[in-house]
Amino acid sequence: MSGDEQEPVALELDCRGMLCPLPVIQLGRRHVEVPVGAVVAVVTADPAARTDVPAWCRMRGQEYLGEDSAADGVARYLVRRVG
Repeated sequence: MSGDEQEPVALELDCRGMLCPLPVIQLGRRHVEVPVGAVVAVVTADPAARTDVPAWCRMRGQEYLGEDSAADGVARYLVRRVG
C-alpha cells in the first residue's frame, strides 16, 4: 500500500517472534475485537504469513488489504473485518 492509500489501523497484533500458524491464530481470535469495517494489522517476520494471511482472509470471508511495514521494518499485513 502506498501512503496515500493507508487506512487507520484499529488493532495491531504484535506477532514478532511467532511462527506459522501462530500469527493467523492470533488474527482469528482477535479480529472480532474491532468493529466491522475496521482494519487489523498483523506484524510478523514469519515468511509464511505472506501467503497465510491472504489465505485466511479468503477462507474466513475477510478483506485482505495488502502488506506494508511497521516502523521497525517488520512486515505488516492489513485485514479489514467484513463480518
